[in-house]
Amino acid sequence: MNHLQFRHELKYYINMADYLTIKSRMSAFAEKDRHVSENGTYKIRSLYFETPTDRVLMEKINGVNNREKFRIRMYNDDPSFIRLEKKTKINGFCNKIDAPVTQEQCEQLLAGKTQWMKESEHALLAELYSKMKYEQLRPKTIVDYIREPFIYHPGNVRVTLDSEIKTGIHVKDMFNPEMPTIRTNGSNVIILEVKYDNFIPTIVLNAVSVQNRKSTAFSKYAVARLFG
Repeated sequence: MNHLQFRHELKYYINMADYLTIKSRMSAFAEKDRHVSENGTYKIRSLYFETPTDRVLMEKINGVNNREKFRIRMYNDDPSFIRLEKKTKINGFCNKIDAPVTQEQCEQLLAGKTQWMKESEHALLAELYSKMKYEQLRPKTIVDYIREPFIYHPGNVRVTLDSEIKTGIHVKDMFNPEMPTIRTNGSNVIILEVKYDNFIPTIVLNAVSVQNRKSTAFSKYAVARLFG
Protein backbone atom coordinates (compact mmCIF):
# COMPACT_ATOMS: atom_id res chain seq x y z
CA MET A 1 0.00 0.00 0.00
CA ASN A 2 3.03 2.29 0.19
CA HIS A 3 2.54 3.61 -3.34
CA LEU A 4 -0.92 4.96 -2.54
CA GLN A 5 -1.43 8.59 -1.53
CA PHE A 6 -3.51 8.75 1.64
CA ARG A 7 -5.25 11.95 2.69
CA HIS A 8 -6.84 13.43 5.76
CA GLU A 9 -10.65 13.63 5.61
CA LEU A 10 -12.80 15.57 8.07
CA LYS A 11 -16.61 15.68 8.04
CA TYR A 12 -19.06 17.92 9.89
CA TYR A 13 -22.82 18.33 10.13
CA ILE A 14 -23.63 21.99 9.50
CA ASN A 15 -26.79 24.06 9.13
CA MET A 16 -27.80 26.67 6.57
CA ALA A 17 -26.26 29.56 8.52
CA ASP A 18 -22.95 27.67 8.70
CA TYR A 19 -23.18 26.91 4.99
CA LEU A 20 -23.65 30.54 4.00
CA THR A 21 -20.75 31.60 6.23
CA ILE A 22 -18.33 28.96 4.92
CA LYS A 23 -19.35 29.54 1.30
CA SER A 24 -18.71 33.27 1.65
CA ARG A 25 -15.32 32.73 3.25
CA MET A 26 -14.12 30.09 0.79
CA SER A 27 -15.30 32.08 -2.22
CA ALA A 28 -12.94 34.89 -1.23
CA PHE A 29 -9.78 32.89 -1.95
CA ALA A 30 -10.48 29.36 -3.22
CA GLU A 31 -11.14 28.16 -6.77
CA LYS A 32 -14.30 26.50 -8.02
CA ASP A 33 -14.12 23.05 -9.54
CA ARG A 34 -14.11 23.38 -13.33
CA HIS A 35 -17.01 20.94 -13.66
CA VAL A 36 -19.57 22.94 -11.70
CA SER A 37 -22.65 24.54 -13.24
CA GLU A 38 -23.40 28.26 -13.22
CA ASN A 39 -24.60 28.08 -9.62
CA GLY A 40 -21.33 26.47 -8.50
CA THR A 41 -22.68 22.96 -7.89
CA TYR A 42 -23.06 19.59 -9.55
CA LYS A 43 -25.16 16.51 -8.88
CA ILE A 44 -23.51 13.24 -7.89
CA ARG A 45 -25.13 9.83 -8.21
CA SER A 46 -23.25 6.93 -6.60
CA LEU A 47 -24.09 3.23 -6.81
CA TYR A 48 -22.59 1.34 -3.85
CA PHE A 49 -21.67 -2.34 -3.69
CA GLU A 50 -22.35 -4.62 -0.72
CA THR A 51 -21.95 -8.25 0.35
CA PRO A 52 -24.88 -10.54 1.30
CA THR A 53 -23.85 -10.17 4.97
CA ASP A 54 -23.69 -6.35 4.80
CA ARG A 55 -19.97 -6.44 5.58
CA VAL A 56 -19.30 -2.96 4.17
CA LEU A 57 -22.08 -1.41 6.25
CA MET A 58 -21.13 -3.26 9.45
CA GLU A 59 -17.45 -2.32 9.12
CA LYS A 60 -18.50 1.30 8.90
CA ILE A 61 -20.89 1.09 11.86
CA ASN A 62 -18.31 -0.75 13.98
CA GLY A 63 -15.52 1.66 13.09
CA VAL A 64 -13.18 -0.94 11.60
CA ASN A 65 -9.83 0.76 10.99
CA ASN A 66 -8.97 -0.90 7.68
CA ARG A 67 -11.88 -1.01 5.27
CA GLU A 68 -12.83 -0.40 1.65
CA LYS A 69 -15.89 0.21 -0.48
CA PHE A 70 -16.62 0.14 -4.19
CA ARG A 71 -18.99 2.50 -5.99
CA ILE A 72 -19.86 3.64 -9.49
CA ARG A 73 -20.20 7.40 -9.77
CA MET A 74 -21.87 9.64 -12.36
CA TYR A 75 -22.18 13.43 -12.49
CA ASN A 76 -25.17 15.57 -13.51
CA ASP A 77 -26.97 12.49 -14.91
CA ASP A 78 -24.44 12.47 -17.75
CA PRO A 79 -23.55 8.88 -18.77
CA SER A 80 -20.62 10.04 -20.91
CA PHE A 81 -18.41 10.33 -17.82
CA ILE A 82 -18.70 7.45 -15.35
CA ARG A 83 -16.10 6.17 -12.89
CA LEU A 84 -15.70 3.02 -10.85
CA GLU A 85 -14.12 4.04 -7.55
CA LYS A 86 -12.54 2.15 -4.69
CA LYS A 87 -12.24 4.11 -1.45
CA THR A 88 -9.89 2.75 1.19
CA LYS A 89 -9.65 3.93 4.78
CA ILE A 90 -6.74 2.95 7.03
CA ASN A 91 -6.41 4.35 10.54
CA GLY A 92 -8.43 7.42 9.65
CA PHE A 93 -6.58 8.20 6.41
CA CYS A 94 -8.33 7.89 3.04
CA ASN A 95 -7.31 6.94 -0.47
CA LYS A 96 -9.40 6.79 -3.64
CA ILE A 97 -8.54 5.20 -6.97
CA ASP A 98 -10.78 5.02 -10.04
CA ALA A 99 -11.20 3.63 -13.52
CA PRO A 100 -13.44 4.69 -16.42
CA VAL A 101 -16.51 2.65 -17.32
CA THR A 102 -19.15 3.15 -19.98
CA GLN A 103 -22.92 3.14 -19.65
CA GLU A 104 -23.07 -0.09 -21.63
CA GLN A 105 -20.57 -1.73 -19.28
CA CYS A 106 -22.53 -0.56 -16.25
CA GLU A 107 -25.76 -1.93 -17.68
CA GLN A 108 -24.07 -5.28 -18.29
CA LEU A 109 -22.84 -5.30 -14.69
CA LEU A 110 -26.33 -4.50 -13.38
CA ALA A 111 -27.68 -7.37 -15.48
CA GLY A 112 -25.18 -9.75 -13.89
CA LYS A 113 -22.97 -9.99 -16.97
CA THR A 114 -19.47 -9.47 -15.55
CA GLN A 115 -17.13 -11.66 -17.60
CA TRP A 116 -15.88 -8.61 -19.54
CA MET A 117 -14.46 -7.18 -16.32
CA LYS A 118 -12.06 -10.10 -15.94
CA GLU A 119 -10.34 -9.13 -19.18
CA SER A 120 -10.32 -5.38 -18.56
CA GLU A 121 -7.11 -3.40 -19.01
CA HIS A 122 -7.97 -1.56 -15.81
CA ALA A 123 -6.80 -3.41 -12.69
CA LEU A 124 -9.61 -1.93 -10.60
CA LEU A 125 -12.29 -3.51 -12.78
CA ALA A 126 -10.53 -6.87 -12.59
CA GLU A 127 -10.34 -6.49 -8.79
CA LEU A 128 -14.07 -5.77 -8.55
CA TYR A 129 -14.77 -8.80 -10.74
CA SER A 130 -12.75 -10.97 -8.37
CA LYS A 131 -14.56 -9.64 -5.31
CA MET A 132 -17.95 -10.02 -6.97
CA LYS A 133 -17.05 -13.65 -7.59
CA TYR A 134 -15.42 -14.59 -4.28
CA GLU A 135 -16.98 -12.13 -1.81
CA GLN A 136 -20.35 -11.84 -3.57
CA LEU A 137 -20.19 -8.04 -3.81
CA ARG A 138 -23.27 -6.78 -5.64
CA PRO A 139 -24.83 -3.39 -6.54
CA LYS A 140 -26.93 -2.43 -3.52
CA THR A 141 -27.88 1.22 -3.03
CA ILE A 142 -27.97 4.48 -5.00
CA VAL A 143 -27.22 7.81 -3.31
CA ASP A 144 -27.87 11.22 -4.91
CA TYR A 145 -26.73 14.60 -3.60
CA ILE A 146 -25.74 18.10 -4.64
CA ARG A 147 -22.09 19.08 -4.12
CA GLU A 148 -20.54 22.55 -4.00
CA PRO A 149 -16.74 22.19 -4.16
CA PHE A 150 -13.85 24.57 -3.45
CA ILE A 151 -10.18 23.95 -4.24
CA TYR A 152 -7.13 25.48 -2.56
CA HIS A 153 -3.86 24.25 -4.03
CA PRO A 154 -1.50 24.75 -1.04
CA GLY A 155 -1.93 21.53 0.91
CA ASN A 156 -3.99 20.09 -1.96
CA VAL A 157 -7.16 21.03 -0.08
CA ARG A 158 -10.67 20.28 -1.26
CA VAL A 159 -13.63 21.64 0.68
CA THR A 160 -17.09 20.39 -0.30
CA LEU A 161 -20.60 21.25 0.86
CA ASP A 162 -23.07 18.40 0.25
CA SER A 163 -26.84 18.80 0.48
CA GLU A 164 -30.15 17.27 -0.66
CA ILE A 165 -28.92 13.77 0.14
CA LYS A 166 -31.37 11.18 -1.22
CA THR A 167 -31.43 7.46 -1.86
CA GLY A 168 -33.02 5.26 -4.50
CA ILE A 169 -33.37 1.55 -3.81
CA HIS A 170 -33.91 0.43 -7.42
CA VAL A 171 -30.29 0.12 -8.55
CA LYS A 172 -31.14 -0.93 -12.09
CA ASP A 173 -32.62 2.55 -12.62
CA MET A 174 -29.21 4.19 -12.24
CA PHE A 175 -29.43 5.90 -15.62
CA ASN A 176 -32.98 7.11 -15.15
CA PRO A 177 -32.83 10.77 -14.04
CA GLU A 178 -36.48 10.49 -12.93
CA MET A 179 -35.78 7.55 -10.62
CA PRO A 180 -37.84 7.89 -7.39
CA THR A 181 -35.66 8.91 -4.45
CA ILE A 182 -36.18 9.49 -0.73
CA ARG A 183 -34.62 12.16 1.47
CA THR A 184 -32.28 10.44 3.92
CA ASN A 185 -32.34 13.07 6.68
CA GLY A 186 -33.63 16.51 7.55
CA SER A 187 -34.09 18.90 4.65
CA ASN A 188 -31.69 21.44 6.16
CA VAL A 189 -28.81 19.05 6.91
CA ILE A 190 -25.61 19.84 5.03
CA ILE A 191 -22.35 17.90 5.21
CA LEU A 192 -19.05 19.79 5.18
CA GLU A 193 -16.06 17.72 4.04
CA VAL A 194 -12.45 18.88 4.21
CA LYS A 195 -9.77 16.78 2.49
CA TYR A 196 -6.06 17.55 2.44
CA ASP A 197 -2.64 15.92 2.17
CA ASN A 198 0.00 16.63 4.84
CA PHE A 199 -1.24 19.93 6.23
CA ILE A 200 -4.23 22.24 6.16
CA PRO A 201 -3.41 25.95 5.64
CA THR A 202 -4.55 28.32 8.37
CA ILE A 203 -6.65 30.31 5.90
CA VAL A 204 -8.74 27.21 5.13
CA LEU A 205 -8.94 26.15 8.77
CA ASN A 206 -10.28 29.58 9.69
CA ALA A 207 -12.74 29.57 6.79
CA VAL A 208 -14.37 26.26 7.71
CA SER A 209 -14.42 26.84 11.48
CA VAL A 210 -17.90 27.33 12.93
CA GLN A 211 -19.00 27.18 16.55
CA ASN A 212 -20.16 23.99 18.21
CA ARG A 213 -19.44 21.74 15.22
CA LYS A 214 -17.48 18.55 15.89
CA SER A 215 -16.00 16.13 13.41
CA THR A 216 -18.34 13.25 12.56
CA ALA A 217 -18.02 9.85 10.90
CA PHE A 218 -21.03 10.54 8.64
CA SER A 219 -21.48 8.08 5.77
CA LYS A 220 -23.95 8.78 2.97
CA TYR A 221 -24.05 5.07 2.19
CA ALA A 222 -24.76 4.07 5.81
CA VAL A 223 -27.54 6.68 6.14
CA ALA A 224 -29.06 5.55 2.83
CA ARG A 225 -29.15 1.94 4.03
CA LEU A 226 -31.70 2.89 6.67
CA PHE A 227 -34.19 2.93 3.78
CA GLY A 228 -33.28 -0.42 2.22
